[in-house]
Amino acid sequence: MAQTQNDGIVAVDTAPQTGRRRWIGLGVLAAALSMIVLDGTIVGVALPVLIDKLKLDLSEAQWVNGIYSVVFAALLLTAGRLGDRLGRRRMLVVGILIFMAGSLLAALSGDAGALILARVVQGVGGALILPTTLSSVNATFRGRDRAVAFGIWGAVISGMAAFGPLLGGWLTTAFGWQWIFVVNLPLGAIILVGAFLTVTDTRAVITSRGLDVDGLLLSAIGFGGLVFAMIEGRALGWWKPTAEFSIFGWVWPASAPVSPVPVAGAIGVAAIALFILWERHRGHNGRSAILDLSLFTVPTFTWGNLTALCVAIGEFGLLFVLPLFIVNAMELTTLGAGLVLAAMGVGAFFSGSMARHLAERMGAPNVVLLGLGIEVVGVTATALLLSASGSPWVLALLLVVYGLGLGLASAQLTGTVLADIPTEQSGQGSATQSTVRQVGSALGTALIGGVLAAGLSGTGPEALSAGMADASRTSLFVAAGFLALGFLFALRLRSRSRRRP
Repeated sequence: MAQTQNDGIVAVDTAPQTGRRRWIGLGVLAAALSMIVLDGTIVGVALPVLIDKLKLDLSEAQWVNGIYSVVFAALLLTAGRLGDRLGRRRMLVVGILIFMAGSLLAALSGDAGALILARVVQGVGGALILPTTLSSVNATFRGRDRAVAFGIWGAVISGMAAFGPLLGGWLTTAFGWQWIFVVNLPLGAIILVGAFLTVTDTRAVITSRGLDVDGLLLSAIGFGGLVFAMIEGRALGWWKPTAEFSIFGWVWPASAPVSPVPVAGAIGVAAIALFILWERHRGHNGRSAILDLSLFTVPTFTWGNLTALCVAIGEFGLLFVLPLFIVNAMELTTLGAGLVLAAMGVGAFFSGSMARHLAERMGAPNVVLLGLGIEVVGVTATALLLSASGSPWVLALLLVVYGLGLGLASAQLTGTVLADIPTEQSGQGSATQSTVRQVGSALGTALIGGVLAAGLSGTGPEALSAGMADASRTSLFVAAGFLALGFLFALRLRSRSRRRP
């Protein structure tokens, strides 16, 4: 048994595990990851049905899709720290139970408020699950086996994100929208059994004092304020109020001198700034902090996270816009939309399985660059050829191209970002990276959904098809722009990776 100490964390690691059990455990961790990644994308294709059945407006639809990522992002850092402190398998089990409870509440929802609340509960559960899966992989595997395990973990993210729309379309069409949530109950039960049988509980002993409750609150307020401003800006007014806003019986009148949107945005920015200052203060004083800012002194970690942020904005913005376009403009069924979007999964599964072999030949950072380049080409081509009267087969073919890039980039980005992070900080590193991804997911839904909403403003029912096509095309160009920015950051990531000793 070896012990290492770094910034208040003592990592107590047994010798690297061997044998078949750890690979079966990896399968269980991948299944848990699949469940929460699916839930981040499975809802998108069902949004047209949810809008119809629960009478949602576009802002409420954005909240249903985006609040999951907001809560996820706000809690991931704390969840990773709790996993390090209390045991990663224990946090995994607690997260699965909470996620199942949220899924049941979502299935029983009868209006927008109930469904959004259920998605909050799901987000809490997901935030406990995701960092524990990645840090468990990091603590269990060594050497070449770790690279293989990271590749599988990344491929699951890209593959399940692309497979979610197909599953969502089928469940919604065959059984009803409630089943996109009900399916998590038996799946969660199976994963629970597998976790107890095959996943080894690993942990780090935290020697720094206290629990960073203030940091948690500041991060939640910061992320929530920013996303609120981006989602509600069109409906409530970017500066002058255009509608009344009420919450828990408290009303912000339309006659107010300023809209709640800039106020929420300013509070969000201030809270994030205070969060960073507070985390630095706690770190300098030897107290427990949910964000270890010293991680960002590692160049590959910094540039990799900037890459992941931009890529997530583009990817999840695309996954929000396309289902609405396919159902409302191309007039396909929800199942038809799922089949078209599943083309991404075909490309992602194919390229994800090859990513590791390509990485051995050309290096993981180059595979990330190749994948992002293909993504940019795929999304740009999709935007250029998008048409309400276009062939679904052509759209599916373009999404296969995009999926090829998605599989390559996602499968190798995770391992590249964490390559220089010590094992004893794996919980913090993985949680921080996952937080960045989830912030990007929420921002993608809010930003690119806002572009879509702006493009649709003033479009009457008689021109919905053409208006949806134009607005979707603009939204996809914006998504392609974020992916291109991610490509530029990945160039810096490759440069810094080559300098690694």
